[in-house]
Amino acid sequence: MSMMSIRAATPRDREAIRLVEEHAFGQQAEAGLVDALVTGGDAVVELVADEDGQVVGHILFSRLFVQNGGKSFPAVALAPLAVEPSFHGTGIGGALVREAHIRLKAAGETLAVVLGDPAYYGRFGYSRARAAKFESDYQGEALQALAWDEAPETGRLVYASAFGSALAA
Repeated sequence: MSMMSIRAATPRDREAIRLVEEHAFGQQAEAGLVDALVTGGDAVVELVADEDGQVVGHILFSRLFVQNGGKSFPAVALAPLAVEPSFHGTGIGGALVREAHIRLKAAGETLAVVLGDPAYYGRFGYSRARAAKFESDYQGEALQALAWDEAPETGRLVYASAFGSALAA
């Protein structure tokens, strides 16, 4: 019987993470984004799902800031979440999101945003309504937010510079 565990990503996982991202998305853009976020020091929580010594899933939350009225409030952005295609539908993605949320709350984070499928991320408490008042280059139906405590409801979402570089690539 196989055993899946979720743990913090380590430098030794970099190549396996890159492969999971490329397989899950069918391209290199997300893997490049992960590399840029980690190299740039913007990773806040990065976890892998390990199945019998093989990395089969990955999640990364990076630093994001909400700028409002001259103030800057720290938050996090979920991007990306990836699971090896042969493991889709097994609950690995959900397990990664839930474990990351536990760690983020324990670290005092109060606001997370994601750009993704509302039906999927809504299961974890993300909502379009919570993100609707933010100014963002990614504003639209897929932009959702989740607050665990007192957090800004308006302001401009400022992502790590790696996001702009990834879009330009």
